Amino acid sequence: MSVTKFLLSSIKPFRWWVAGQVLVAVIWAIDLSLSPYLLKIMIDRMPGLPLSEAYDALLPPALFYFLMSVLVFVTFRFYDFVWLHINPPLKRHIGFILMDRMMKHAHHLYQDNFSGNLGNKIKDVMSSVPDLLKTTVDRFFSHGLAFIIAMGAVWTVNIKFSMALCTWVAIFIGGSIFLSKTARHLSDEAAEARSTVVGTIVDILSNMISVRLFTAHKGERNKLGLTLDTYVKADQERDWFFLKINAFQGGSFTIYQGIILFWLIQGFKHGSISPGDFALILMVNISIINCLWPLSKDIGTVAELAGNVTQGLRVALSPLEIEDKPDAKDMIVRKGEIVFSQVHFRYRDAEALFENKSVTILPGQKVGLVGYSGGGKTTFVNLILRLFDVTGGHILIDGQDIREVTQDSLRSNIGVIPQDPVLFHRSLIENIRYGRLDASDAEVIEAAQKAHAHEFIVQLPRGYHSLVGDRGVKLSGGQRQRISIARAILKNAPILLMDEATSQLDSVTEGYIQDVLWKLMQGKTTIVVAHRLSTLLHMDRILVFDLGKIVEDGSHEDLLAKGGHYKTLWDTQVGGFLPENREPEDV
Repeated sequence: MSVTKFLLSSIKPFRWWVAGQVLVAVIWAIDLSLSPYLLKIMIDRMPGLPLSEAYDALLPPALFYFLMSVLVFVTFRFYDFVWLHINPPLKRHIGFILMDRMMKHAHHLYQDNFSGNLGNKIKDVMSSVPDLLKTTVDRFFSHGLAFIIAMGAVWTVNIKFSMALCTWVAIFIGGSIFLSKTARHLSDEAAEARSTVVGTIVDILSNMISVRLFTAHKGERNKLGLTLDTYVKADQERDWFFLKINAFQGGSFTIYQGIILFWLIQGFKHGSISPGDFALILMVNISIINCLWPLSKDIGTVAELAGNVTQGLRVALSPLEIEDKPDAKDMIVRKGEIVFSQVHFRYRDAEALFENKSVTILPGQKVGLVGYSGGGKTTFVNLILRLFDVTGGHILIDGQDIREVTQDSLRSNIGVIPQDPVLFHRSLIENIRYGRLDASDAEVIEAAQKAHAHEFIVQLPRGYHSLVGDRGVKLSGGQRQRISIARAILKNAPILLMDEATSQLDSVTEGYIQDVLWKLMQGKTTIVVAHRLSTLLHMDRILVFDLGKIVEDGSHEDLLAKGGHYKTLWDTQVGGFLPENREPEDV
């Protein structure tokens, strides 16, 4: 979507307030030439005017001049009132639209971009659209209208002044518009460089513990320095170009002003220019020049704002990779059967991971996924969640193709316990309630008790209302894990996906949690990604992955008896965990 189209669609709900803004611009534009014209009338009446007739001759235009000043003052206060009803609500409206769109994007987007960079782009659009609207109406529209009225005002004196003004304005604006194409490109590059700087800074701040533990302060300084150098270069190139624009505009103004002064003096000498005409021409010209002189800055501002909006919209309004079909229905899960039917999948710009994969997980089965890192276990789970779309074949849940149902209904039927849960910087009760937003406080506390999180929560100064910090940094890994388990317990979905849900718990707590999870699994189709094979002893079935293929399928005892790939994994695990990669001779 173009900047102009997005701007028009964004301000549509505020069209009547924008109409008020336009009305103010019209009154201001009229006053710009009307006030000098009233002064011209008074000045032309003064020479030879008998003092006894001063009131009759001068009071009407003077009173009109005064009333126009009052009207302009009242109008500007009205403008402040109008802007209060446009600026903050418009920012909210845009932020809501863009964030709603961002939450619909596929997982690829968040893997390929800094979260800080994305947040900065959204912020730029939110703040830039109202500023673009204000600059367009207050500068370009009002000043354009003022110029048209001024043309008529100076025409009353002599057509050559009107033609000269028209010629200079055409050169001034035409040159500025021509140069603004380059200015916009440079501003776009500067905006992107600024977003990269913000993203890099946020990335460093988010990983400050790693910077300290790995003594990477110097390396991060150097990396940030290179990013800042790029930003400085982009900013300087943009500002240097604006300096050239200012030089062009200043030169054209000097030439025009000299010509007008010569004509005025010459006309006064020959009696064709009255003192009032002299005042009218100079005042109107000075007013128009004062309007146009900041035009280079206005064009620069608009170019920068448009660059900010373009950068933000390029990401937020980019095509959605995963969308609900127009006729998508809600998924209904009664049994929980999961079928991969001839599934093909590849990550972007990567070799195919799954080719013609077919597997059926029966309702209520508890299935473990094992294999070396990169074998396809996490991808298998992510495809069920439809975080990525298959490139071929079908994934069915209870006979329903997951691409034919709404994403919300799909994921509402699936509970997830990740290995490294990330929490919102909100209270504990809000984080647990994320499993089911309509849950009561009592249900939240019950879920926390079952997850053995209640014990540490009540020890906190504010209990369930304690904030957990950015991404849950105030909690230990085990505490975050228990909050994640409490979420899943509260959600109580018919399908459960777990990624080594107890790996960060101490041995005593793990024993309690394993019992809780075992109870949670009952009656649910459960898939467990395992890094510690001992957690799979009671699984109904184990799928062994290797380079995107399921090379073995069976129970723990059956797979050990086969003496195949699973037996090798079991024998080579260290401390209950699988090594990250194959041994060199197996590669």
